[in-house]
Amino acid sequence: MDEIIVYIIRLLLGERAAPEAWRLVGYTSDEAMFPSCRVVIVPSGFFDADVYGAAASMPVLPLRQMDGVPLLFGRPQIERRGDTLVVHADIVASAFFLLSRYEEVVRRDVRDVHGRFPGRESLPYRAGFIHRAVVDEYGRMLGRWLSQCGTPTPAPAPAFRHVYLTHDVDAPFACRSWRNVARGMREGKNVAGLLRCKFGRLEEDPFYTFPQMLEEDASVRRALGEARCGIYLFFKSGGNTPQDRPRYDMRSADMRQLWRLTALHGGRAGLHVSYEAGRRPQLIAAEKERMEEALNCSITASRHHFLSAREPEDMAALEKAGITDDFTMGYADVAGFRLGTSRPVRWIDASARRLSRLRLHPLAVMEATLSERRYMALSAAGAQACCFRLMDEAKRGGGEAVLLWHNTSVAEGAGYHRELYRSVLHKIIES
Repeated sequence: MDEIIVYIIRLLLGERAAPEAWRLVGYTSDEAMFPSCRVVIVPSGFFDADVYGAAASMPVLPLRQMDGVPLLFGRPQIERRGDTLVVHADIVASAFFLLSRYEEVVRRDVRDVHGRFPGRESLPYRAGFIHRAVVDEYGRMLGRWLSQCGTPTPAPAPAFRHVYLTHDVDAPFACRSWRNVARGMREGKNVAGLLRCKFGRLEEDPFYTFPQMLEEDASVRRALGEARCGIYLFFKSGGNTPQDRPRYDMRSADMRQLWRLTALHGGRAGLHVSYEAGRRPQLIAAEKERMEEALNCSITASRHHFLSAREPEDMAALEKAGITDDFTMGYADVAGFRLGTSRPVRWIDASARRLSRLRLHPLAVMEATLSERRYMALSAAGAQACCFRLMDEAKRGGGEAVLLWHNTSVAEGAGYHRELYRSVLHKIIES
């Protein structure tokens, strides 16, 4: 547990702090230790053996605030003991709760029909701060406290640390197989049109919007530089449930053409963990192996289909399979900061109180979250305002801008997402 606490303190202070600044921060109620620290954060009791994991460990609404920042544990009080600031606001336990998604582990009985923990059930949503990277705000507070004690600790410069433009390849084509043709006929579509799509050029398929989308991604990559902008397409390689349809073969001519186009624009492949593997995580390793064999490259990034990763089994399976970076960490029903931060973090296994090497990247926006009636049901103007607000928050924290847009959402007649995506990319470049 000590390793996790040190990790959280170092994460809060960020990369701009002096390398050993974290040693000046104590997390203790032992007054004999106070003089050796510049800032002491007094534990609230959250980690006590008789509290952790029990109902009594959950924060109580309405939350107290510290300098306008929601405080999950402790009380908003600071006192000076000689050269030491003693802080009774337990920002370490508060950050742990958010970073580890502790409530998703404790409240295992709260799930939607897809086995996901709903964003609207989350404490950040219910307390009204899902749109804020509160852990980043804790870090800025801690930096100010250290600065007040003679250890200058500047806040991160307002800039995106990294931008990830990601696309889940759920349905790459509208009608490139006989199964697609048969489905279209059942839906009453024109047979001649279906056959033209089946045998015509791939670029004429209405779902094949990748050339346009990847070119727009590449323009951001050119503007920001390759080191700061990553492009990922997450491909499926398994799954036998209805939710995993349509299935496609990465060795087919059409998929190989898509893969060449992705590589041409500097994109990388990630594993889109199937819906079935989300429920049976022992399947993840085999899906990763099939993807690597089909593409002849190493796969180290992942995202769960339907954003349906579960704790802690799925994360442990990703770790065991050799995945180093996961991009699932957003809620399907509400946009915002599921991890409480805009920065990538190591997975904290709240069940075992273990710190993993697996990195979790905060997914701020999935386009379907904004528009679907069962989710946020925002207008075009409302969706843009939501995206811009989240991008501003990520920039302020020196964090990541992680976007998820599907190829089908920017197809002709699919709604406002094509123009919305362009406007968000433009904002990122201009920022």
